[in-house]
Amino acid sequence: MRNTVTIFYIFIAILGFGLLSTCRKDTIPSAEETFRFSRGLYLLNEGNMSMNKASLDFYDFTTGTYERNVYQRANPSVVLGLGDVGNDIQLYGGKLYIAVNASNKIEVLDAFTAKRIKSIDLINCRYITAAQGKVYVSSYNASISLGPNSPNGTVVEIDTMSLNILREVSVGRQPEGLAVSNNKLYVANSGGYNPNTYERTLSVIDLPTFKELKRIDVAINLQQVKVDQHGKIYVTSRGDYKGKHSNLFFIDPYTDRIIEQLDKPVSNFWIDDEKIYTYATEWDSDAQKNTILFNSFLINDLNNGFPYIDTDIAGRITIPYGIAVDANTKNVYLTDAKNYVSPGTLYEFNATGRLLRSFETGDIPAHMAFLGN
Repeated sequence: MRNTVTIFYIFIAILGFGLLSTCRKDTIPSAEETFRFSRGLYLLNEGNMSMNKASLDFYDFTTGTYERNVYQRANPSVVLGLGDVGNDIQLYGGKLYIAVNASNKIEVLDAFTAKRIKSIDLINCRYITAAQGKVYVSSYNASISLGPNSPNGTVVEIDTMSLNILREVSVGRQPEGLAVSNNKLYVANSGGYNPNTYERTLSVIDLPTFKELKRIDVAINLQQVKVDQHGKIYVTSRGDYKGKHSNLFFIDPYTDRIIEQLDKPVSNFWIDDEKIYTYATEWDSDAQKNTILFNSFLINDLNNGFPYIDTDIAGRITIPYGIAVDANTKNVYLTDAKNYVSPGTLYEFNATGRLLRSFETGDIPAHMAFLGN
């Protein structure tokens, strides 16, 4: 009798555990069922080199939540996670393209789930832009190594359907940012691996033939390239970190000539409608510290810059490292890399410059892309 009763209770316990397990599956759906974004901001954290600490965060505008390392959650089986040094991010056609330069690859993700679609091999890839159903990525075309004998870099064209590299063109040494205007691709050549002989040209690529048409002499150590709604090209020079300061130059895409320059320090910038938002981190060798500036300008009035964030908050930012402006709300997003080895901060400001909120990010928060705008 005791054996019969014991067996009965064991049966009930097993049945109850089975029911409990079933309930847990129902109340905690799988990641695929819950992990879908509709509108928000992706933030790519570069991470420290040789540590595989690149990571992808997401600020969900619908729920108001900020989640770190969404790539890892969406792709738990990918060895070493996102990889080593996330250098740029571009959202195009429902896909997210991420250049992970020290890992020599471009990660292609579903923009709404962050799940990997494909990984494309490209040595020391740097920056990304997209146009006319194609994605363009700059590459140093060599391993990370300082020295005078580095080869010319390249730009590759990726088909957004097959995700295969279609064409490739040679440009200057250590190409960085790139943008498309007037059926041409403009690529910033930096020469950054050899500071004694910086490059100073902007390569102009004809998109139909994918041939280099010319190089525009601009300034040393070029980096960022962006285009406004009128097709005008903007390119930054980082200077030499000594006597030659950073600057912002304006290129006419019809004449391929410099038509204006800002003559104020600019490390990075964002264009929204008729306004340019800039920040600068300039090393002062005499004072042995950085001078940090935040200025915005109207495209047609470069003589009158004005701050776009609260000055008290601006004083808290140690190393501004990324910028983005929401085209709908006009909210401004700035990142602080702090000491480069610990988690950074993402700041959100409204259109009048008032701080709305801030979030702890991954290491070296740098590059942003809006989803659903």
